[in-house]
Amino acid sequence: MSQYKNIQWYPGHMFKTVKELTKELKLVDVVLMLLDARAPMSSLNPLLMTHIQTKPVIYILNKKDLADKQQTERFLNHFKQETSMTLALNSLEPKTPKMIIQAVDVLMKDEAAKRASKGLNKKVYKVLVLGIPNVGKSTLINTLSKKKVVKTGNMPGVTKQLQWIRVAQHIDLLDSPGVLWPKFDDEKVAMHLALTGAIKDKILPLSDVVNYGLEFMKTQYPQRLLERYQMDLQEDLLKEIGMKRGALQSGGVVDEERVYHIFLNDLRTGKLGGITFDRI
Repeated sequence: MSQYKNIQWYPGHMFKTVKELTKELKLVDVVLMLLDARAPMSSLNPLLMTHIQTKPVIYILNKKDLADKQQTERFLNHFKQETSMTLALNSLEPKTPKMIIQAVDVLMKDEAAKRASKGLNKKVYKVLVLGIPNVGKSTLINTLSKKKVVKTGNMPGVTKQLQWIRVAQHIDLLDSPGVLWPKFDDEKVAMHLALTGAIKDKILPLSDVVNYGLEFMKTQYPQRLLERYQMDLQEDLLKEIGMKRGALQSGGVVDEERVYHIFLNDLRTGKLGGITFDRI
């Protein structure tokens, strides 16, 4: 897989987004940095981090329902810093808006106290939502605003432009398209993003992605494979899944392409349980 180590993936709208974000940042009070709870480090865009160094950040480990609970707890502690907060959540949960609004208020409490001491009205905070593709930004914004104000989809690249949205009496959110960085120098990062669906399936060979995923599961979560597929872990995993799930061509030959999609769907929809690919 080493030939895929320096993957280049930087569509035009992502380049445009980074340029526009640098203009909007001067208006921003707080950054919501959405991370995929299944791969918090892999989904942390170093390109975006260089632009928001002076801003208070709320790290959101999104899709926690699809992640390994023990690993999520470790990452919650890992991201805690003086000028930041960390939340693990599922964007669709009813309690999500309250959690995020409270976190913004905590980070802005000194600013609010200053304004109150001067007799000024409460400020409308400008909150920027950042993250890589398919991390759940649009779903989160729709939950916060309690209506469908932005288009969503379980694939990367749905949001195409920046837009400000009022989600609470004192909070405006700036939605932004998912942004990846120009090169993935780390092979594991590329594979983790491909497995979680942050990279379109046509970018990397599915054979490499699925074989990596199967080996990861065999090492870290072997019982999940046994429970889902009733398979022999000492045999060829692709063939075992194909036989168990009836993904066969004429003559009883396993249809590997079908197996790729069966495995990825099971992995991404939680049918294999909560899984975290990154480790600290």
